[in-house]
Amino acid sequence: MAGIFLTGASGMIGMYLTSNLLKKQHKVIAIDSKPNDFVGKDPNYTFIQCDITDKSAVSELLDKYHNDIQTVVHLAYSVDNDIDSFVTDDEVKGSKACDKYFYRAAINARVKNIIILSTTQVYGNPKGREPIRETGATKSYSNYAGMKLDSEKTLFKEIKKTAVVPVIARVAPIYTSEYTQNLRDKIYDQKDDVAFIYKDGEYGFSFCCVFNLIDFINGIINIPPGRYDGTYNIADTRQITATEILEHERAHHRIGAVIQRSMTGDALKSMVPLGKNRQKTDYRYFDPSTIFSNWNIDNTKAQRIATFRWNLSNTK
Repeated sequence: MAGIFLTGASGMIGMYLTSNLLKKQHKVIAIDSKPNDFVGKDPNYTFIQCDITDKSAVSELLDKYHNDIQTVVHLAYSVDNDIDSFVTDDEVKGSKACDKYFYRAAINARVKNIIILSTTQVYGNPKGREPIRETGATKSYSNYAGMKLDSEKTLFKEIKKTAVVPVIARVAPIYTSEYTQNLRDKIYDQKDDVAFIYKDGEYGFSFCCVFNLIDFINGIINIPPGRYDGTYNIADTRQITATEILEHERAHHRIGAVIQRSMTGDALKSMVPLGKNRQKTDYRYFDPSTIFSNWNIDNTKAQRIATFRWNLSNTK
């Protein structure tokens, strides 16, 4: 089976991915700044506790296991993995410091492909209502979007004139049946501490069940190198409506009273807790004035790799 070098292994996404890879008998060499529950539990799992910016330790590790590693999955500096909702300037600097050496070290270890996690936030707030495809214009309007765009560009720059296959996974906000913070942020007013809805809640948002992401990564690992390079949108096949979010949270007893909001411009603007200056650092920042734009993330390209069968009703 394939050997995987995994960064950000102790974050939420890293833990789900590790569990899946080990069940498939893959060899996993993992790093993170904090330990996790897989340490010492599986002979196919090797964990080294160190910071991703530790150039010496990480480079030595890649060199040591270079005969075992076919794929690098780079999850470090990804939200809902090992960064909280606020992406600071220091974290942006740390990500750049990591990228500056990490991709080159992976190339020197003769890996076949590098998969990195990016974000659909790089598209900003597009004009028009067309589905957002990988060819859409990008914009680094926030710390997180800018950090991920820089990481994408650095990877493509480093792999030029090499045989390494790059894969950029631009992932919509992640959820599971139990982890619904990203969903709740679209229907919850932090300032008034209340859930809200407009009309019948028929408007929707693009999210990504974590298992769709795991299936995609598995698909990349299992396809012969050279047939899948490039950038992919990773999102559920259809949007999740505000009504579906409310019903899901009610079923799990995680939400109380819900109020109906008016749709006037002033009412929408009044919901923004700290104003647009928060947009730069808070990756969960949500501008309610865009609530009816219904930008749909097109995952057609990624469906060639995985089925994207998971949604809010059948996840766990």
